[in-house]
Amino acid sequence: MTRSIHVGGITIGGGAPVVIQSMLNTKTEDVAGSLAQILRLQAAGCQIARLAVPDKVAAEAFSEICKESPLPLVADIHFDYRLAIAAAEGGAAKIRINPGNIGGEDHVQAVVAVCKERGIPIRIGVNGGSLDKRLLEKYGHPTAEALVESAFEHLELLEKYGFYDTCVSMKSSTVPTMVAAARLFRSKCDYPIHIGVTETGPVRMGLMKSAMGIGALLLDGIGDTIRVSLTDDPVEEVYAAKDILKAAGLRNDGVNIISCPTCGRTKIDLIGLVNKVDEALKDCEKPITVAVMGCIVNGPGEAREADIGIAGGDGCGMLFERGQQICKLPYDELLPALLKRIEEL
Repeated sequence: MTRSIHVGGITIGGGAPVVIQSMLNTKTEDVAGSLAQILRLQAAGCQIARLAVPDKVAAEAFSEICKESPLPLVADIHFDYRLAIAAAEGGAAKIRINPGNIGGEDHVQAVVAVCKERGIPIRIGVNGGSLDKRLLEKYGHPTAEALVESAFEHLELLEKYGFYDTCVSMKSSTVPTMVAAARLFRSKCDYPIHIGVTETGPVRMGLMKSAMGIGALLLDGIGDTIRVSLTDDPVEEVYAAKDILKAAGLRNDGVNIISCPTCGRTKIDLIGLVNKVDEALKDCEKPITVAVMGCIVNGPGEAREADIGIAGGDGCGMLFERGQQICKLPYDELLPALLKRIEEL
């Protein structure tokens, strides 16, 4: 079990459930727009939100956002240690820094001092794209070993000043490297780990890379908090994170939809029906499995473990629960009947 840190009222590590994070893509100086996106993230199931703080104007706005935000906020800092201090003093629940680009050791010490005084944890964010030149020369390229060595160098620097309230991330755009780094790090120490694949590309490939990398580690029991990085609306990152956690068996809240692939027996628009069911139940928090099947012959049998489901045939279909038929219905009544029954469950 990892040690734990506390980000606002959220516990990361120590056996707590895996925490979902996302990062805003609004301009931080747009206070109203940022708060609106935070509310959307919260509604989708996000637990912690991160904001870029690239300059003094953003730092001032970050402080205003902290006053109104329903979620604990992480300040993402690069290069200027004074912005980390300003964010900590302005209400940040966590500071994310890369000690390698924050300046000299005295700058790191100054950030540590304010975070220690205010009980604010720090995430050390190591990234394959910004490793120290010395490590790149040593290893030739951003290997898992290079990422882990960088993480430990930064940890030792924080520990030098008596700071242990730390979370670590070692991200790479290469899935095997990211997975190997997290496994190697976990074998050596018990600091909580933030996991995710960075710079994943377009949405389709981003989902694939994230599911592979994050999923592999979660099945190993590694990962205390996650972010799915997508070139898309941050809300979609949250939905993807929830889906990955469900697939890994780590969450049972919300709907789990199962559906059959189409085949020659399918006589309905199964793809369209599944998409409608998915959209209608996206925010449903009932821990149920819903089946949407394209064949009334085999559908209920194949989905007998589902709590409830529908199967379509030639112009008609059936509503079933636990593999048992409840009623036959015209095709256009299947979806309304399913949603009505789910409301009653």
